[in-house]
Amino acid sequence: MFKALVVNKDEDSGKTSAAVETLSLDQLPDAEVTVAVDYSTVNYKDGLCIGPGGGLVRRYPHVPGIDFAGTVEASNDDRYKPGDKVVLTGWRVGEAHWGGYSQKARVRADWLVPLPEGIDTRQAMAVGTAGFTAMLSVMALEDHGLTPDRGPVLVTGAAGGVGSVATAILANLGYDVAAVTGRPETAEYLTALGATQIVPREELNETVKRPLESENWAGCIDAVGGAMLARVLGQMKYGGSVAAVGLAGGAGLPATVIPFLLRGVNLLGIDSVMQPYDNRLRAWQRVATDLPMEKLEAMVQPATLSDLPKLGADILQGQVKGRVVVDLNG
Repeated sequence: MFKALVVNKDEDSGKTSAAVETLSLDQLPDAEVTVAVDYSTVNYKDGLCIGPGGGLVRRYPHVPGIDFAGTVEASNDDRYKPGDKVVLTGWRVGEAHWGGYSQKARVRADWLVPLPEGIDTRQAMAVGTAGFTAMLSVMALEDHGLTPDRGPVLVTGAAGGVGSVATAILANLGYDVAAVTGRPETAEYLTALGATQIVPREELNETVKRPLESENWAGCIDAVGGAMLARVLGQMKYGGSVAAVGLAGGAGLPATVIPFLLRGVNLLGIDSVMQPYDNRLRAWQRVATDLPMEKLEAMVQPATLSDLPKLGADILQGQVKGRVVVDLNG
């Protein structure tokens, strides 16, 4: 028997509710690998799954949690043996398949990645899906020619999960990081992560008046999207790249093709859900070498299963800073 946060739906009213329940192993989905989960995290998608509307969930009962790290307990796949430390991000775990808000999880072997040396399961979830996405974004920018001598790199939504880790990684690699935030009280936090410049969100929320503005940024990791992304495109240096990872500002893009045609700007879409195994392994190995773990601790807020219903609501309202790490045994 083990505990999990279970979301149920009332068929008559259509409303959903989340509560900690005791389950048995035979209730887990069928898959090759059973994992004793140590830690999970709280992400925006988790808030949608926990919330009263049900969000991304199609089948109930459901266990949210879009990532987790833990120890293999049983395996029908030769790649993983009992005792192996593993991490999982993506593959719609916590949305279409039961996820990490459970002391036990059963998943497909292809979805897992062995933890690289130098990272324990708690640190892996301090990084989590958000940090994994941040590393994928840094890798994409560098694969398109970004180097520290090209100029400053903008990070939008910098106080959030992706933005916080991206800021720390870029600063550790020697980049000049300009962090965008709408909360002045987070400036000290972002500076401690390595940001050299704090950009008030309102400076980039203005309607685009000209398709091209001053060339300010050599690269950008955008976790907001919408009108802010359109504004940033017009401020990119020639040949600069934007790694776009978020839709908090909306899926629309009120921009023109001019930045792409006249400045050769690259818009790189980053999807952390179905990354090839080699790319996932490469990203986690780079996390182990390029993310200063002492800065990671400054981002972490601890939580337990019982905290999750409130945290799910808080993250949808933009009230969560940094990384929330859920101790499944706490």
